[in-house]
Amino acid sequence: MLDKIPLEAFRVFDAAARAMNFSRAGRELNITQAAVSRRIKGLEDHLGATLFTRRGRNLALTPDGERLFQRVRATLEYLEESLEPFRAGTGEIISIAASGSISHLWLGQRLRDFGKESPGISVRLLTTDVHSELASENNDLIIIYSTGEHPRWSLTPLMKEVLVPIASPDYLAIRGLDPQALTSVEIVGLDLIDYERPNAHWISFRQWFDRIGNPLKGKLPRPRLSFSTYIMAVEAALRGEGIALGSLGLIEEYLQSGTLVTVGNDRVESGFGYFLGAPRFRSLSPEAAQLHRFLLQGQQV
Repeated sequence: MLDKIPLEAFRVFDAAARAMNFSRAGRELNITQAAVSRRIKGLEDHLGATLFTRRGRNLALTPDGERLFQRVRATLEYLEESLEPFRAGTGEIISIAASGSISHLWLGQRLRDFGKESPGISVRLLTTDVHSELASENNDLIIIYSTGEHPRWSLTPLMKEVLVPIASPDYLAIRGLDPQALTSVEIVGLDLIDYERPNAHWISFRQWFDRIGNPLKGKLPRPRLSFSTYIMAVEAALRGEGIALGSLGLIEEYLQSGTLVTVGNDRVESGFGYFLGAPRFRSLSPEAAQLHRFLLQGQQV
């Protein structure tokens, strides 16, 4: 059906539905009131439906007209948004992709700071845990969990992954526990908060205890809470619900503010980390290069 309807008819219908007046719609589109009326009549004929009720100069949308208006308005707004990068003087939109954990715990605040420093540069953040989407060459920049090598992206380290149990001070204080005095055997007996591993390289509590030497020399107890994402596990620890496994680079701000503390003295370096990626085979735009430099400021690995 769409191939038989002039697309201009939808713009005319949208203007008329917003103005509820054919004359005002015509002035907006620089056409006559009669031209608006003809295009609306043609659209109604193509659709086999009445879109407006007319009582003198007063217009109202019919139920069919209301449904069509909602869809046409949404489509035109989407098209307008899609054309924004091509508008003269608006500059390009930088696309950066990162996993949910680093987007929420580390990247989000830095993008807000970058926006304050460079208000004329627009940034679109794609948050995904699907590796093929993270590494897509449609992105200008990426942050990936890696050992530091990728065939299509030049990677610069942001932080090593160092894993340690964490808890809120309130959780420990209520139980009269000294976080630094706790042994791994004692930690196992507390309220462990775990998370699902999105890939085989991630480490949850079971792998962490195996790396330090299983304190029970056998099967570990089930965690009291287990979440589908790492972020939810950290948030549960912040609420004082138990002991989670913290990646020190991701939770640095919580540790500095004192809302979370490390528990025990055991640390595990996974051999992985988070890396900022720039394309190997194409140059960054000046705006993307500026964001790349900004994200590396103050990072010591």
